[in-house]
Amino acid sequence: MAKESSESRGCWRVLEFYSGIGGMRYSLMKAQVNARVVQAFEINDTANDVYQHNFGHRPYQGNIQCLTAADLDKYGADAWLLSPPCQPYTRQGLQKDTGDARAFSFLQILELMPFLLRPPSMLFVENVVGFETSDTHAKLIEILEKTNFITQEFILTPLQFGIPYSRPRYFCLAKRKPSSFVNECLNSQLIQSPPPLFEHFDTAADEDDSSKEDRQNLLQSCQPIENFLELKNPSSDIAVESVALRTDLSNDAPRTLGKNNGHDEYESLDQYFVHPSLIERWGSAMDVVYPDSKRCCCFTKSYYRYVKGTGSLLATVQPVKRDKTSLKEQCLRYFTPREVGGFSLFSRMSNFFEST
Repeated sequence: MAKESSESRGCWRVLEFYSGIGGMRYSLMKAQVNARVVQAFEINDTANDVYQHNFGHRPYQGNIQCLTAADLDKYGADAWLLSPPCQPYTRQGLQKDTGDARAFSFLQILELMPFLLRPPSMLFVENVVGFETSDTHAKLIEILEKTNFITQEFILTPLQFGIPYSRPRYFCLAKRKPSSFVNECLNSQLIQSPPPLFEHFDTAADEDDSSKEDRQNLLQSCQPIENFLELKNPSSDIAVESVALRTDLSNDAPRTLGKNNGHDEYESLDQYFVHPSLIERWGSAMDVVYPDSKRCCCFTKSYYRYVKGTGSLLATVQPVKRDKTSLKEQCLRYFTPREVGGFSLFSRMSNFFEST
């Protein structure tokens, strides 16, 4: 969060709640913060398998609601990283907020804070847009103020960090007094980006000229999607993909196209192509992007079960005209898990950690 703090305190001891596959931990590594994750907490067994593979450390898999103040005190943590379940607050969900069972563990952790003998000096909370208007958020701010924390809150999108990924997220940074932020004028405020950042960039918006200029400047500063592709497509490979899509989609035999990241393992593209029948049914609802595009939409559901609303699809064959009528000829594919990870804001948060 602030380099001077890590230097004065030595190595931070960090607790990572709702650790998933380790996005928060990776952001610490990218920011080159002098920190050590002393414990991670995650109930999902599969996520813990991935976390253990990535970091050689398996998170605690018990129910967080069973933790006591004494349990948390024993870690002597300087900082907590929290990314609680977003389903109670997402705009497309039921928005049960504090009435959703998936919010209970986070509320329990908050309720423990006034009883800690060794409370953390810093907290970092991440969630979906919509959390900032929830009762859970109100409880978070209430308890942080009660326990002598100062806060700064942000709604940010990866586009602001040069990443062609347009999903906004909520962030709360908190420091316990006498610690302070570099930019104290932002204390106790929620800083939101201009609304055009969160709209579909291919649709006309009712905005003034300055907003349009800001939006275009933001897009121009982003890297193109092709910089994040794991399975890059030289012209010869695109031709192979095109033939394969039309003639061999039903064939389960694996096909390999080039080496994967310089290793001897090969990557099959078959599993990532969108079947023509799905394009025919859902094409009008698909968000199609191209290697030179500078934005894509969020990825929220399993690639192999859903198409509508799952996120952007990549055109591997450049059409003469980029429109919906030629989708079948564009050989659409899903992004690979590693490519989606490359768009993740957490993997590019180092500038945010270092500047606050």
